[in-house]
Amino acid sequence: MSQHPQFLLRAEEMPTHWYNLLADFPEPLPPPLHPGTREPVTPDLMTALFPESLVMQEMSPERQIEIPQEVRDVYALYRPTPLLRAVRLEKALQTPAHIYYKYEGVSPAGSHKPNTAIPQAYYNKVAGTKRLATETGAGQWGSSLAFACSVFGLECNIYMVNVSFHQKPYRKLLMQTYGATVHSSPSDQTEFGRKVLAADPHSTGSLGIAISEAIEDTAKNPGTKYALGSVLNHVCLHQSVIGQEAIKQMAMAGEDPDIIIGCAGGGSNFAGIAFPFVQRKITEGKNYRIIAVEPESCPSLTKGELRYDFGDTAETTPLMMMHTLGHTFMPPSIHAGGLRYHGMAPMVSHCKKLGLIDAIAVPQIKVFKAAVQFARTEGIVPAPESSHAIAVAIDEAIKCREENRKKVIVFNLSGNGLLDLAAYDTYLSGKMHETGNDD
Repeated sequence: MSQHPQFLLRAEEMPTHWYNLLADFPEPLPPPLHPGTREPVTPDLMTALFPESLVMQEMSPERQIEIPQEVRDVYALYRPTPLLRAVRLEKALQTPAHIYYKYEGVSPAGSHKPNTAIPQAYYNKVAGTKRLATETGAGQWGSSLAFACSVFGLECNIYMVNVSFHQKPYRKLLMQTYGATVHSSPSDQTEFGRKVLAADPHSTGSLGIAISEAIEDTAKNPGTKYALGSVLNHVCLHQSVIGQEAIKQMAMAGEDPDIIIGCAGGGSNFAGIAFPFVQRKITEGKNYRIIAVEPESCPSLTKGELRYDFGDTAETTPLMMMHTLGHTFMPPSIHAGGLRYHGMAPMVSHCKKLGLIDAIAVPQIKVFKAAVQFARTEGIVPAPESSHAIAVAIDEAIKCREENRKKVIVFNLSGNGLLDLAAYDTYLSGKMHETGNDD
């Protein structure tokens, strides 16, 4: 085995089915509730926003759902993604731990988000949808859906959280390059956006506000459906290709992880790496420690309440049982825009409730310190979101050094940070504050 092995699967070893953790939960997931009646949501109520095929996936109890060949053909542009061992980082930390990372930054959009954008665009195309409306935080989801819409010939209208719209102009340009229309949210394009701006003309925006705008857009424009890049069950389902591949690759490496780590905002990339390992924890009794890492300034899992709450600020979405800081919570303007969400995916929240996962919150400057160390040892500039996972992986590796114990650590490097260099400039110039609002 080489000193710096890359555990690569052949294209034909890419997963043929998505894995649905709903089938293996020892306790059922509480259903979403209608925002008006507070009764469990029925499929017909969700088809106003989503095509029937995605609604069926959202509610499916099936353990395995086949990936359409048309989706697999587009996945083949970048999947399977590599699993790499961070040998140089291990050496710098002087740790006996073995650190592996699943690198999702090789996708066309530079993150894990195409794993669900591609099937969502595909199912909408098959259903006759002409146009998709969505929101995006840091822009990884928006650029991924813009790419997927360009592949399947759909129009794409995106509401990008205002603070990220200005912090990350190149993500906006990437979306526009793929053919999407991008609005700073809150915008003057919707009644709700105008209402927010009237109350606060300098609003930095939030994912909750942007979701409300995208849903209003969907409701008012014929031929339009809504697409969401995180939180919902079918999104977590599509992301399961990450963990499924990682399990095969770890077997190729001849090791089984002790610790699995992913950053967590809405929960999609964490679910992607974690849920196939959670299945083994439930069904095979594996003693994995699975850690969700969130920003200290937006700590839904570590400080939020587990209760029913809206997914958006305008109270138009179904109520979901999730860890939440409250749907009116306005997150600080941290640079990890993809993690600035008030709630956590119901499935991830359920895992936390059942004791299947742990959660840790970390401060922003520590995250960037870890990101820079990773870049200087492994050569990849990581996205600020992914760097939350790196920070905890480094902490765990240092514990191994202090305890003189070898553990195998795997984390999801969910995206590259090449369009986040302005955030690195803020950190490297000493202008970064823990809770945003940097100089």
